[in-house]
Amino acid sequence: MDFEEYIRQSEPDKKGRAQAWRTAIGLQDVDGLKPSEYLYQTARKNIEGDITIKEAQSLIDSYYISKAGRSESDEDRTEEADKVSSRIAEILSEKTFSLTPAQFTSIHRRLFSGLFEFAGQIRTWNITKKEWVLDGETVLYASSDMISETLEYDLSQEKAFSYKGLLMDEAVKHFTKFISNLWQIHAFGEGNTRTTAVFAIKYLRSLGFKEMNDMFAENSRYFRNALVRANYSNLAEGIHETT
Repeated sequence: MDFEEYIRQSEPDKKGRAQAWRTAIGLQDVDGLKPSEYLYQTARKNIEGDITIKEAQSLIDSYYISKAGRSESDEDRTEEADKVSSRIAEILSEKTFSLTPAQFTSIHRRLFSGLFEFAGQIRTWNITKKEWVLDGETVLYASSDMISETLEYDLSQEKAFSYKGLLMDEAVKHFTKFISNLWQIHAFGEGNTRTTAVFAIKYLRSLGFKEMNDMFAENSRYFRNALVRANYSNLAEGIHETT
């Protein structure tokens, strides 16, 4: 689907909806997921204003109910891509945000409700993930018994921080370090990067940055690899964390 036709030529409402959908769909590439053609058709109806975002979500839900009973493994991840895309589009269309653990966990719950049993719930087990960008090594994520405290600490510190008087490069450096640390907690069993990305976009907007959708829409896989690299060091090999 060509979102550019809406973003470049449409009135503000259509442009905003198109940007939200473009970002939402682009973020699925974080996990290598590809939405269905039906999702694109439904997104177009919403962008055109023919249906609301809630009606779009209802159509997508009904689409997968009608496909129930099929034993197609690929369909499971396509369903995830479609439903999460529509939910991200909805969240990005809302002019609300709070820099709190409740906001962060709420985003995860809304994105993955009905898809993950643990949607919105803090991880209760320790994890490792082999990363190709680290040649099979893993980032050291937060211990499960420290997640709530670490999440509360990081967000309270950020809330108390003032960007007043900072040069733009200094502000960007601080922001990227904050988001990097937030992601490293890996508060949930799955869906951490998409949750962190949505949270970051909402936070950036609250700081006055409006036009950052394309970066996430077009470079979501790079975004994740950058977060991985920002949280890995190996002094024996002369490798240091870098944002």
